[in-house]
Amino acid sequence: MTRVKALTDRTIAERFTEVKDEQSLWGEIGEQTALLAKRLLESALEAELTQRLLAARYRRTEVRRGWRNGGYGRQIISCWGVLDIRMPRARQQLPPSQVLGRFQRRQPEVDQLLRQAFLRGVSTREVGEVLEPLLADRPSAQTVSRVAQALDAQVKRFHWRRLDDDVSYLLLDGISMKVKHPGGVSRKLVLVAYGIRRDGSRVLLDFRLATAESSAQWEAFLENLFRRGLEGQQLALVVSDGCPGLRAALEMVYPQVARQHCWVHKLRNVAAKLPRKHQQACLRGARRVYDAKHARQASERFRQWAQAWRSVAPKAVRCLEQDLEQLLAFYDCPKRLWTKIRTTNAMERSFREVRRRTRPMSCFQNNASCERIIYSVVDKLNQRYQRRSQALPVAFTQAS
Repeated sequence: MTRVKALTDRTIAERFTEVKDEQSLWGEIGEQTALLAKRLLESALEAELTQRLLAARYRRTEVRRGWRNGGYGRQIISCWGVLDIRMPRARQQLPPSQVLGRFQRRQPEVDQLLRQAFLRGVSTREVGEVLEPLLADRPSAQTVSRVAQALDAQVKRFHWRRLDDDVSYLLLDGISMKVKHPGGVSRKLVLVAYGIRRDGSRVLLDFRLATAESSAQWEAFLENLFRRGLEGQQLALVVSDGCPGLRAALEMVYPQVARQHCWVHKLRNVAAKLPRKHQQACLRGARRVYDAKHARQASERFRQWAQAWRSVAPKAVRCLEQDLEQLLAFYDCPKRLWTKIRTTNAMERSFREVRRRTRPMSCFQNNASCERIIYSVVDKLNQRYQRRSQALPVAFTQAS
């Protein structure tokens, strides 16, 4: 008969042999956790049915509302793996269970995990492969697509939410996307509105899919913002490119607000009218205009630049000259804001995020799938802006 040593008699080496290796230890923890989750769910389902029937199992009572009728199995994909749950049922038709919904096959946290993996750039076919070690199951591409469709309601609420009229600087621009349609693939333009509030916080106000940057499309977009609360009482400046349709829409919706022409877009137009050999030198001189210390110095620098280049590139000079007033509108704002509001570069961060997410996709299947991706990026950036604004010590829009 083998003698069992007392704990005090065993050596360190003998004790260590009883310790499981890391893989088996975590595997056993996972099995026990899944078993505990299974028992908790089945107990909750049984208690729920008892409450609805007003009778426990094998109990006779005069207030009984029905009778049990055995049960059936259901697999639930959870954070602890696949759980084989026994679902009790009654002979009478009862309302859906509040513990597990009708036809529910996944824990809500699993759906959220699938959705976040997809929105972070993993394709629908690869989400299951990535999460299989964690879930002990491989969700299909169709399952991931159906889970992502749950964002449609959130997108609708985002488009119709009430807006506060506290935006001081409004930036407007667009980004193009490829979307499939019955006749093939076409480019859709996503119109985007970006706001800076008086306290310095930023927010992506809304976006809209459009077929072109026409005045009708921009006007519909801006009127929607106006009706939802952005009436422009606090607006000091609207920053945009030189799109004629956008200009006409702003005249209709926000005619009282000063407008700033984006320097980046304007210099691209100037470069297009220059011979390649003169582009670098000419644009270097044009950039000195918006680097001036005040509007008067900027006007003087423009006259010097125009005099030097009018004979060499008259079209480039006229291109800059015709919008000079709107190009220098930012000088009427606080100096600390000049670098932020003389271009629409502040929106490029959100555009880069959209392009990064859509790069693995050749095109969107439909307008709804495009809106889901755009909304997910916008919502993530808005949450980031909100966290940063809470840590902002001083309103940077105050004049010094």
